[in-house]
Amino acid sequence: MRTTQRLLRSGLTVAATAALPLTLAAPAAVAWGSGISVSTSGTSVSVTTSACPSNGSSFGNASLLSSGQTNFAQGRQMPLTGTSSNQSAAWTGVSPGTFTVIVVCQDGTTAGTQSIIVAAGATPTASATPTISTTVSPSPSRGVMGGLGGAVKDYGTVTVVVGGALVVTGTVAAAWFLRRRSKPHRL
Repeated sequence: MRTTQRLLRSGLTVAATAALPLTLAAPAAVAWGSGISVSTSGTSVSVTTSACPSNGSSFGNASLLSSGQTNFAQGRQMPLTGTSSNQSAAWTGVSPGTFTVIVVCQDGTTAGTQSIIVAAGATPTASATPTISTTVSPSPSRGVMGGLGGAVKDYGTVTVVVGGALVVTGTVAAAWFLRRRSKPHRL
């Protein structure tokens, strides 16, 4: 009887652990599938995306916000041009400083937000922090933006799922150890 209960408990634990990556992978794959890519060259800033579908006449708009601006309407807006698989916008004559690029598709969804630094007299650098949301909200003017923790590199769904499985496994093992320790007469 005791062996059957123990096998049943361990079997359920193994099944739950096996199902966890599938549960975590579904929303993560949807959330990280789109975004924007911003680059600089001298005093030019360009953005590309593949997240905006066309309504027949346009893909949407991109806005370049300087450090004092807080929403999409305050920035320098450019229409997205391109094809259904790749859209882009560009700004020229951009002065040195920290800027935020926001891309809003024609259906009102935000394809992404990214902060960029245009340096004076040096090679410009980009600080990538893609975020995805469905509404346009004020963006911070400086510093690391939220979302994926300010990471520059997206490690992908598999890495996140494996990390989540390790955390859950450690939590289950700690709970099992503490439960067993509090009742030494039980296995």
